[in-house]
Amino acid sequence: MKPQHQETLKKLQDCLCRQREAVKYRLRKLSARQTEITKKSTILRDGIQKKYDEMKKVLEEDCRSTLSLLKAEEKAAIQAVDDLIEKNCLMLKDIEHQLSELTEENIIRGKDMVRVFFLLEGRVQDLLENTDPGRVKLDEPKADQILSLTHNLLLFIRSQIPVTKRLLKSYSTDVTLDPDTAHPNLIISPAGDTATYTSIWQEVPEYEGRFDTTINVISKQCWDSGYHYWEVDVTGKTYWEIGLTYPTIPRKGRKEDCWLGRGPESWCVEFFNGDYTAWHRGVDHPLPITQSFTRIGIFCSFSVGLVSFLGMDNMTPLFSFCSGTFTDSLYLALCPGHDLQGANSKPIKIYSAIRNISQS
Repeated sequence: MKPQHQETLKKLQDCLCRQREAVKYRLRKLSARQTEITKKSTILRDGIQKKYDEMKKVLEEDCRSTLSLLKAEEKAAIQAVDDLIEKNCLMLKDIEHQLSELTEENIIRGKDMVRVFFLLEGRVQDLLENTDPGRVKLDEPKADQILSLTHNLLLFIRSQIPVTKRLLKSYSTDVTLDPDTAHPNLIISPAGDTATYTSIWQEVPEYEGRFDTTINVISKQCWDSGYHYWEVDVTGKTYWEIGLTYPTIPRKGRKEDCWLGRGPESWCVEFFNGDYTAWHRGVDHPLPITQSFTRIGIFCSFSVGLVSFLGMDNMTPLFSFCSGTFTDSLYLALCPGHDLQGANSKPIKIYSAIRNISQS
């Protein structure tokens, strides 16, 4: 081999070796980062679990002490009533005895039954006066106060949780629908927050970005970093699709990729006739959920490539897509679906970020 070829070969080998070492180093760093993330996540989860356990312990101890105090008062009151019952039982025995002694024969024998009767009558009057059931009382004002305090505590706790809901809403992002992308059978509200299906084909300008077959509309805004959260009202609907999409989603023709979640460009959850299905790349994930939600939340984290869907009525996780990293900007995408002969005529509405936060 000629010297110049040997030199070139050596340079190429050195270059490839350096590149190999750089990639190996990066792999080690990535592996270390993975381990670090797992460790930090474990510590975080353990810390959160500990706090919830501590809250549970505090509430259980407070409940135990409160109920113990009330139980002690109940026991004392019952004992007091028992004592009064015993006194009345003894008096009853005396009366029964006097009744057995009260015969014509004993009166003839000269026994002073009248004096005994009046003495017994006085004792009975004293007994009835001293054993009035109304004299034994629980501290009802205190019990009412405890009940009021526990109710206020419940209201306070409910105002603070679920914590995740408050956190998600802190990421609420304003978004409006782009009418220039809406299928001609969709009416977009002037505020850009509502999409309603109509059987009347709208006379709208023909744009390259307008969906012409699938009943879709996407947002004007797009995002390529950070954390974002949106909430959509689906009250009274029997069919809808909600998701996120790259701008490259096909919009013309009848090919399946135009539907949300059917291609690699979009992610969605679909609700149809009581069934929920998550979609991405044309792969369906039937969800074992039967509840009909009125609000659907969508959370997106660009740092980890996460898209999560939740039923916000009671914070039910629906499905999460772990996409690794996103390769383009993302748009919010909605499909209110056909009206299904009036059964699905309700609009689909986006809650504004300000409204979301104010309701936290």
